[in-house]
Amino acid sequence: MNNEFSEVLNAFGLELEVKDYGNGHINDTYVVQCQERVILQRINKNVFKQPELVMDNILKVTEYLKDIIRKEGGDPEVETLNVITTVEGKPYYRSSRGDYYRVYKFIRGISYDEITDVSQLYHAAKAFGKFTNMLAEYPADTLHEVIPKFHDTVNRYRNFKDSVARNASGRADSCREEIQFVLDRESDAGVVVNGLADGSIPLRVTHNDTKLNNVLLDPDNGEGVCVIDLDTVMPGSLLYDYGDALRFGGSSGAEDEKDLSKIHFVVDNFRAFTEGYIESMPSITARELELLPFSIKLMTLECGLRFLADYIDGDVYFKTAYPEHNLVRARTQFKLIRDIESMMPELNGIVKEIAQKHGH
Repeated sequence: MNNEFSEVLNAFGLELEVKDYGNGHINDTYVVQCQERVILQRINKNVFKQPELVMDNILKVTEYLKDIIRKEGGDPEVETLNVITTVEGKPYYRSSRGDYYRVYKFIRGISYDEITDVSQLYHAAKAFGKFTNMLAEYPADTLHEVIPKFHDTVNRYRNFKDSVARNASGRADSCREEIQFVLDRESDAGVVVNGLADGSIPLRVTHNDTKLNNVLLDPDNGEGVCVIDLDTVMPGSLLYDYGDALRFGGSSGAEDEKDLSKIHFVVDNFRAFTEGYIESMPSITARELELLPFSIKLMTLECGLRFLADYIDGDVYFKTAYPEHNLVRARTQFKLIRDIESMMPELNGIVKEIAQKHGH
């Protein structure tokens, strides 16, 4: 055990065995075997410039959730993350090297990186929907914006056009068709941003990283146990969470699949996720319901233009395995968008059907 680990474990009053745990892309995660298992994480300072604000958001939201879960007769030790404080009572520890660490109680459950059964999407959607619904009355504007303008698609377009104009890598001429694809859809950029601004879309506490592997599922019955990875909890719209979940969960292939004939939008996945989400979101509004299918297109467009901008910038943000990697990623997102656009009447019909079924 290195000196920093010894220092950190002492700060939290922990001892004994430390092992690597999970396969997260952002933070370093370890399981610590002591009287009860706990999760130790080093927070990625390159992504989260102010870890103190991240932990302040997490503590506020999880304490609020614990009260709601208790009132509903649930188990707050299992159904939300539980932060373990240092021996000095702080929710994080800053080491002598300047790294930030936190500890959570260990929660039994399985997370999946890939969809192996459509029921996983249904149960994940129920968990994400319940998470948002329980926080419906929380004053979202009191939370810190830990990554400023994260889903501000108007700002994303502004940055994209700046990247094209700069053409730092000299690659813009090799992807004019893809650039035009993005520019042709600029009118979509302001729909949610403007709706939040004028109040027609409610400002909510949102998760902002609604991948399947951020829900722990019960290994016995497959049901959602707990929503995890709350680093990006911020004020926003549920349309960001729902749309991004199906950008990933609705695709037939990998994010960087080169063969675009393998990429299409899977309606069964869409239906399963939408069923679970609406079922557990009684607070959803008519306008939010109306925009659910559109939000998938919007979040896929946001992701695609970010990949394309990074390709034009010279691959300075996303990790790449080969020179055209970001361009391949962008083309995959754009293929998915074309599919979603062609299916929009069908998707809207499915949302209406499910909404009526659940009394909306």
